[in-house]
Amino acid sequence: METILEKTSKRDQKIVKALEPKVTEILGQISSSGSDIVSMSFTGYGDGIEIPKSAVMLFFAILERMGSNGSFAVLFSGNDEEISTQQAAEILGVSRPFLVNLLEKGEIPFHKVGSHRRVKMEDLIKYEKKLKKARRESLDFLADQAQKLKMGY
Repeated sequence: METILEKTSKRDQKIVKALEPKVTEILGQISSSGSDIVSMSFTGYGDGIEIPKSAVMLFFAILERMGSNGSFAVLFSGNDEEISTQQAAEILGVSRPFLVNLLEKGEIPFHKVGSHRRVKMEDLIKYEKKLKKARRESLDFLADQAQKLKMGY
């Protein structure tokens, strides 16, 4: 597993902030397009290239994080790679004891190597996606309720 962790410099943050209106416009166009492929060209570097829409969305997420002076980590891993409970907790942004509790409750599959718990990266990603989906559905429900009750939202 390889991780790239970067702290945004003030110079890079300034560059990204200046790009923000254009990035927002382009991101809107890409999001609303029905295609899963995006064509990109770079001035002075020959012909354009076609890349997956998901890669472009990841790129823009990194730019957004840079613009807000946030740190970001890019984790390169095979789906069948196993990680420690500490690494899994750091990825989810929770404490290790909280993660161990999730494992013991059966929320995330794991197995033991000796006395150490190991979590497959694939299972951790599935759990995180499930969690995000549940949060999104709850927020949508609450927003709908606020609209129906005319709470001014």
